[in-house]
Amino acid sequence: MKEINTLYIATLVTGIICFVLMLGSDAFAVNRSACAEDVAKYCKDVKPGKGAIADCLKQHNNELSGSCKDHVVKMEQRKENAREFHQECKDDVANFCKDVNPGGGRIVRCLKEHKGELSAPCDEKMKAAKEAREKMRTY
Repeated sequence: MKEINTLYIATLVTGIICFVLMLGSDAFAVNRSACAEDVAKYCKDVKPGKGAIADCLKQHNNELSGSCKDHVVKMEQRKENAREFHQECKDDVANFCKDVNPGGGRIVRCLKEHKGELSAPCDEKMKAAKEAREKMRTY
């Protein structure tokens, strides 16, 4: 029973991470203009998926254009934010959203429904994610 509970919590937490990463999902593909020339120049033979393009760009970091370097830094920050979100909200997900199927933003909606009940660290991460989304809309 404990193994199933642990597996379920891991699945829920993975859903949260996916949502947070969705803010910039395959960001290198979404924002092609920042790194398009660099990808064409240094990563043209790399098959996209599973972070392959990002890894290629990191390998060529010293050769990248300024806009692409900036973009890579932003994507790394998003990944770090996702890890922090996972860490701060995993207990809240287990407590409030254990019956919610991950995907489609359902975990985040569940956490929003329990806004007044969330732990302080998770509440802060939820606020930070909201601010990041709003900031991205202004660009």
